[in-house]
Amino acid sequence: MPESTGRAGRLTGRRRGRVAAVTAAALSLAVLAGCTSGGDDGPKSAPGSGRQSAGAAAPASAWNREPASVAAVGDSMTRGFDACSVLADCPEVSWATGTDASVDSLALRLLGPAHIRTHSWNHAVSGARIAQLPEQMAAAAKDRPGLVTVMIGANDACRASVDVMTPVEDFRASFEASMRALRSAAPKTQVYVASVPDLHRLWSTGRQHDLVKKIWALGICTSMLGDADDLGEAATARRSAVRDRVMAYNQVLREVCAKDELCRHDGGAVFDYPFTGAQLSTWDWFHPGRAGQARLAEIAYRAVTARDPA
Repeated sequence: MPESTGRAGRLTGRRRGRVAAVTAAALSLAVLAGCTSGGDDGPKSAPGSGRQSAGAAAPASAWNREPASVAAVGDSMTRGFDACSVLADCPEVSWATGTDASVDSLALRLLGPAHIRTHSWNHAVSGARIAQLPEQMAAAAKDRPGLVTVMIGANDACRASVDVMTPVEDFRASFEASMRALRSAAPKTQVYVASVPDLHRLWSTGRQHDLVKKIWALGICTSMLGDADDLGEAATARRSAVRDRVMAYNQVLREVCAKDELCRHDGGAVFDYPFTGAQLSTWDWFHPGRAGQARLAEIAYRAVTARDPA
């Protein structure tokens, strides 16, 4: 998910040392969390996971509810960062293309275990912002997938300060460029777009725990989570500005997706989901853990297999 200084795989040496210093303390988050809680030429029939009702009638639209292959683009959330071990990607638990049965990823649900390793690809990069998405999308298009999943934007809001968040107009331009990159090479590929999570809700929940705040103080999503106990006017305005920007990003994702008949937005389902310690990484109380990845997979599967878009 967010790049935050170092949480998306770009920590400086000094900050790696700071993280190591609190690793033992972070392990106790596991207890706290428990208490708070390849390719084809386009859409085809799925290789036979057996999860879709055999007698279901075909939808009236061109949307194929059983795509035969899945490619993923995005950031550390889709790479499973900090879900298995500290400061490391864990793509096997990715909500989009992971092979871990406990997560039951979107690709695993659609393709089944016999096809997931040959018919799914993960092009997401930890730390990525929307400006890097066109390149990822172009790479995904080369796989000729039946479906591409998109989860991006948290890093654009999670910056050192509000002033350097990605402008909304730049966010729109990059997402439109990403869709053009896909369509120029894979015109039949479907797209599922997840909304950016509600970072303000994350702050509101996590700030109740001292250990969580100590870990956030290492530099995780400073624009939202920095000085977590500060309830003064300036800090409140800062957090409101970040939330407003996330909501603006989500509106862009929805609007651009709506212009493409083979694109589905989640309708704000990820933004609305109330992630708690039970679904978050025990290492950073920020990225989804296995349980959080499973929730994201459920949300995506409902959207992809629904008769009508959200």
